[in-house]
Amino acid sequence: MRSVIWDLGGTLADTYPDVDRALASAVHGDGRPPTDAELHEVALLTRISSGHAVEVLAERHGMSSEALRSAYEATKELWRTDPPPVMDGAREVMEAVRRQGGLNLVATHRDRESATQLLHTLGLAVDDMVCAPDGFPRKPDPAMVLELLRRHDLAAEDALAVGDRPGDVLSAQAAGVRGVLLETPGIPLEAEGVERVTALAEILPLLGVRGGGSS
Repeated sequence: MRSVIWDLGGTLADTYPDVDRALASAVHGDGRPPTDAELHEVALLTRISSGHAVEVLAERHGMSSEALRSAYEATKELWRTDPPPVMDGAREVMEAVRRQGGLNLVATHRDRESATQLLHTLGLAVDDMVCAPDGFPRKPDPAMVLELLRRHDLAAEDALAVGDRPGDVLSAQAAGVRGVLLETPGIPLEAEGVERVTALAEILPLLGVRGGGSS
């Protein structure tokens, strides 16, 4: 197992704090920083999907979903000059994949322009990327994973998929690829029987790397 199929937001890039803060601020709209409880309410929803969070929050708080979508889109503009941090351990694992002759591939729901911009700003080089808005069904449908396997003539057993939502893992499993769920501390994710890690460095042994660290 050498190549990794990554999710992007919440897995390679630590996007959730900015998204959660933007949506919580849009909901309460009184100019003060959101409380921990307000952020937690949003976080429970964004870990399902950002679209789900927008729809539920709009209904729950009796507001326009468009205002929430605008707040979410504003984070993408912010990231052009002030990107979210790279997730801890991401560079280390990506470098380990390269050293073994594997590929770092991305399957994301994000539009291609936004995804490309984010990767460029963060200085993360990937070997290929498929984006749902290019015409692929969203996860947990396996289409994006299958397309990456097809493009690079990869056997399913030669790849590992890593994502922060159950749908990331389910899409991988449906394609015959081993999937690992990156958990967010304090955010319960319902995914029975799914393999989980709490830090990206924990997948190094799954890639046959012992001891971690880049030379």
